[in-house]
Amino acid sequence: MSVAAIVPAYNEEQTVGLVVEVLLANPVIDEIIVVSDGSTDKTAAVASQYPIRVISLEQNVGKGGAMKAGANGTSSDVLLFVDADLVGLQCKHIDALLEPVLSGRTEMSIGVFSEGRVSTDLAQKIAPSLSGQRAVKKELFDAVPKLENSRFGVEMALTHYAEHRGVEIIKVPLPSLSQITKEEKRGLLQGLQARMEMYRDIVKSMLTDHNED
Repeated sequence: MSVAAIVPAYNEEQTVGLVVEVLLANPVIDEIIVVSDGSTDKTAAVASQYPIRVISLEQNVGKGGAMKAGANGTSSDVLLFVDADLVGLQCKHIDALLEPVLSGRTEMSIGVFSEGRVSTDLAQKIAPSLSGQRAVKKELFDAVPKLENSRFGVEMALTHYAEHRGVEIIKVPLPSLSQITKEEKRGLLQGLQARMEMYRDIVKSMLTDHNED
């Protein structure tokens, strides 16, 4: 099965290159797509320095829309989604995420931080379904309705859809991997505002899923 790694990124010029370098070093990945989601910094320019595909969206459409744009740009069998702000990403993390799907054990795997930073580890232990690190068969991803409108609720929508179709989602520990928090990237006040907007999108996605059941 062919694998496309998709990296949704909004103003991640500091870290997107490091993530891409690790993806390029993994021979299992056939294609890498960075989707700059209306970034106002040099995210697209940094990503364009590498032999990968860069999709630059003119406006910020949210994480769900960026992931959908990346998926629409490939015909690979398996989609590997990784965040652009990861710290400590290694090839072993990618291999661990992909193995359950490539081996046929499941149609979706979710990565859960462990042995990393307390803040990011704790958040994923409480709600692992919100992890942005996952591998999923493209056929399953494409079948999820309205993902392009889900913004930060995209992971919840993906997980909910898979569970309701009887997919046994495999959770994969990702030791010593973490990500930069919104507060660290944008400052305390702007970071908190961005976090509240993220939680709003997640709750909206949960309510939408509940109403459609």
